[in-house]
Amino acid sequence: MPMLSISPFFLLIPLFFFFLTHLSNPNATAVAAAADFLKLPLLHKPPFSSPSQSLSSDTHRLSLLFSRPNPTLKSPLISGASTGSGQYFVDIRLGTPPQSLLLVADTGSDLVWVKCSACRNCSHHPPSSAFFPRHSSSFSPFHCFDPHCRLLPHAPPHHCNHTLLHSPCRFLYSYADGSLSSGFFSKETTTLKTLSGSEIHLKGLSFGCGFRISGPSVSGAQFNGARGVMGLGRGSISFSSQLGRRFGNKFSYCLMDYTLSPPPTSFLMIGGGLHSLPVNNATKISYTPLQINPLSPTFYYITINSITIDGVKLPINPAVWEIDEQGNGGTVVDSGTTLTYLTKTAYEEVLKSVRRRVKLPNAAELTPGFDLCVNASGESRRPSLPRLRFRLGGGAVFAPPPRNYFLETEEGVMCLAIRAVESGNGFSVIGNLMQQGFLLEFDKEESRLGFTRRGCGLP
Repeated sequence: MPMLSISPFFLLIPLFFFFLTHLSNPNATAVAAAADFLKLPLLHKPPFSSPSQSLSSDTHRLSLLFSRPNPTLKSPLISGASTGSGQYFVDIRLGTPPQSLLLVADTGSDLVWVKCSACRNCSHHPPSSAFFPRHSSSFSPFHCFDPHCRLLPHAPPHHCNHTLLHSPCRFLYSYADGSLSSGFFSKETTTLKTLSGSEIHLKGLSFGCGFRISGPSVSGAQFNGARGVMGLGRGSISFSSQLGRRFGNKFSYCLMDYTLSPPPTSFLMIGGGLHSLPVNNATKISYTPLQINPLSPTFYYITINSITIDGVKLPINPAVWEIDEQGNGGTVVDSGTTLTYLTKTAYEEVLKSVRRRVKLPNAAELTPGFDLCVNASGESRRPSLPRLRFRLGGGAVFAPPPRNYFLETEEGVMCLAIRAVESGNGFSVIGNLMQQGFLLEFDKEESRLGFTRRGCGLP
C-alpha cells in the first residue's frame, strides 16, 4: 500500500487454537543443500488514482475493527499499481501442472485462498483468472472429519454430512468489513519461482478453494488484479505457519520505494531472513519482542514505549499503547495497510509537534483526508522535515526516514501520512509505507520482530 494507496486489507480477528502443520516436501533436503534460502519477488501495482480514494479505502478497513542457517523460501513481491491496487502480490503456481496466480501478501489474516473456477458470483473477475481444480492431478479437498478441517476459525454450521463418504470440508472465512470467501478447504502442490528463476515444489499446502466471494475487501478496487490471499498471520493455517517448522518458523520481507524509476524489486523470504545477511550487516539488526493478544491471535503486536520528534520525547501516557483485558489497544505491524494509524491521543501529540517543527509553508489546500500538508515546490533538494523515532519494547529504536511518513499527494505537496484511530477500541497500525526500505523479520520461534536498513537497500 505504498505512496497514494492506503489500501485496506483484512484486519481479521479469528479465534482458533494453534496447530503447527508442515508440508511433506521430498525436495526440501536438496533445497537446503543448494541454498540457505529461497527468495520470492513481491510485486507492487500502482496505487489508487487519488489520495482521497485510497485513504477512504484504508479508513474503511480500520474503522470496522478495532547453529546452522535454516533454508529459506524467498519470493518477489509484485506491485499492484498497474491495476489500481496498492497491495503487494506474490506470484505462486498451484496444482499439477501448475497454474499461475497472484495472491495478496497479508500479515493481517491467516487463510490462504484462491478464487476457483466454480465461483458462482465472480462476474467481477474473468473466468480465466480462476484456479481450475479439475485441471490439476494433485488437487484434493479435505474430508470434513479430517483434523485439518478443525483448524478453520469457523465453518458453516452442520457442514459435515455423516452419511456421505466424500463429504468435503467447507470453509467460511469472513473479514471485519463483512467481506467473505467460502468454498472447500483443500490441499495442493505449490510451485514457487525464485528471483534466480529456479523453482521449488511443495506438496500438501492447505488452502481454500473459493466458490463464493463477496465484499469490498475481496472484490473492490484494492483487490483488482489479485486472485486470492496469501495469509501470513500467526495462526496455524497461514502460509508462513505451514512452512514454519521446515524453514525455521520465521519469514521476512523488504518493501522497496515504488516511486523510484525503475522500481527496485521487493521480496518475501520464508526462513533464514536476517541471519542470512553478511556479518557487517547483521550487526545492524534491532529486535523488539512480539506481544500475544489472546483475543486477536492472528496479528503481530509490538510495544511502543515512546515517540520522539527531532529528539524531543512527546508527552504521551504509556498506557495508551497497552492491550487491555478486552483485547483492545496495542500496536500491529501490517503489510496490508498503507498509512500508519496511531491511537487518537498519541496522534494528536504527533500532529501538534510536527506542525510546530516543520519549516515549510502550508499547502494552499489540504489534500482530502489529511490533516497536515506542506508546500515543497520551492525545494530543489529533499525538503527538511521533522525526524520521527519510535522507541520500542526491548530498547529497539525504529527511525524511519521522512519519506516513510510524508506522502507526495500531488506535485509539490507533501502530507503527513499518519492518521488517528477513530475508534476508541481500535489498535494502532504500523503500515507498509512506514516499513519501506527496512528488512523486517517476523520470528515466531523467538517471538520477536527484527528490522534493519542493511541488506534491503535504502529507499
